[in-house]
Amino acid sequence: MEPVCERQRRMEKPRKKFADIIEKAMVAANTMDRDELLFSYKGILYPVTFCSPEVFKAMESLEARSDDMILAGYPKSGTNWLGQILSDLLVIFEKKTQNKESSVNDEELEEFPYLEIGDTGKYERMNKLPSRRLIFTHLLPENLPRSIFKNKAKILLLLRNPKDVATSFYHFTNRMSPLPSYETWDDFFVAFMTKKMPWGSYFEYLSKWNKYANDENVMTITYEELKENPVLGVKNIAAFFGISLTEKELQSVVERSSFQSMKKNSQKTHGAFGDVLFRKGGVSDWKNLFSEDQNEKMDKAFEEHVGGTKLGAKLKYEVYCKA
Repeated sequence: MEPVCERQRRMEKPRKKFADIIEKAMVAANTMDRDELLFSYKGILYPVTFCSPEVFKAMESLEARSDDMILAGYPKSGTNWLGQILSDLLVIFEKKTQNKESSVNDEELEEFPYLEIGDTGKYERMNKLPSRRLIFTHLLPENLPRSIFKNKAKILLLLRNPKDVATSFYHFTNRMSPLPSYETWDDFFVAFMTKKMPWGSYFEYLSKWNKYANDENVMTITYEELKENPVLGVKNIAAFFGISLTEKELQSVVERSSFQSMKKNSQKTHGAFGDVLFRKGGVSDWKNLFSEDQNEKMDKAFEEHVGGTKLGAKLKYEVYCKA
């Protein structure tokens, strides 16, 4: 049987790999012009130092499993935060089930959980990973491997209000050389509203995922509700993935995944990139950037694209996005 400490040790490896991937991407991007940083695949822009058409084609070879723990979310919606929660829940699950140690070579287990970032051989390695697997992604549902839906893998869909997503994305891109930077917030806002962002349009993302809002294998949670009541949020997430928690375990996960705790440990978990990744972690930071005209444009776009939808209602736009 595999000791829990061994599982925790193994889960540290993808974090180191995360830091290595980011560092290499930043070094490569420093030698590139701004217009060389993104490429288009099926009409959506992606960073060339993280993704490639060859990787997207190879991704179809991934064999999803019904016990996979998949986290989907648009960039800057809080996927690293929720990823920490899922990692902690998986450690608890392993402790309780005491899965037998896999015969797979330990070196093969060093896999970065973001599905679309890596090399073409990544998916063959993922197919050898023992259950349960953590998989994170920013992709639209139609760009995911078909086996995810065919094999009824469980998907946790994370949403965040568009104004805070845009604000966080703006600060993030200006500190990440693999992504195009912007001289002003106004320039960034135009790009955000005109589908020129890495991983595509926020509103298209919500619209496409809304088609799966009633799927029994998809659970939707918002950044804001998790901030307001992390205990209830973690409890519901654990139940969705079939993981039972004691009150002590629940509190431990909540404490370890708090923004303060993650920011404090960011250098250890994400290297030099930690300071970029964990900036504020709050709600309503958009009020420091949005002009009245930009507020009106965002309000109109939200209503046009997701007004009246289940995901639109879930976001409580009137509560979090009105001045």
